[in-house]
Amino acid sequence: MSAPGAGADALAAVAATLQAEGGLVAEAVAPPPPGTVTPHGDAAAAGPRAARDPAAYVEIVEAVREGHLTHVADGVGGGSRIVTTTDADLALLVGDRLYALGLSRLADRGDLEAVAALADTIVLGAQAQATGDADLADAAWEAGAQAVGHGPSEALEAAKNQARAGDPSASSALRAAARQLGRLGTQAP
Repeated sequence: MSAPGAGADALAAVAATLQAEGGLVAEAVAPPPPGTVTPHGDAAAAGPRAARDPAAYVEIVEAVREGHLTHVADGVGGGSRIVTTTDADLALLVGDRLYALGLSRLADRGDLEAVAALADTIVLGAQAQATGDADLADAAWEAGAQAVGHGPSEALEAAKNQARAGDPSASSALRAAARQLGRLGTQAP
């Protein structure tokens, strides 16, 4: 399990990675403000699939989450915690880079199941943005983070199908699936 506050440190590391790359993207990011909350990366890192390198999973999930927040800055989900540009086109470019950073790191680890979980989360987040459903976006991220750390479940797949179909109870189903996955990870073998 990652240390408390590891997500904020991981998010700062993501910003530093982008800054080290140089160019316009580097100029468009800054470290997160003090007290930044990062429950999604911490949730993923608490799962058994992340046990070999929980810090890497925190950073991966927070990079992808940040990409999502950057893409929805004018809609559902708030705004970026590290992207500082007011240029909407550049912000989208940075968001794309953040998605690529996290997903490629998972692919490099050979964790294609977690790549699929985050890809589903990105799609469900975009769907939530399109419909203005902030609760669905939050629930998709809660469930997606748990799936990265714990793996998929039948309940999660059913909840994602509900969300794709526009079922109004999808948010509740996603949160229930996330809680179930989280409990599985805390049970003694």
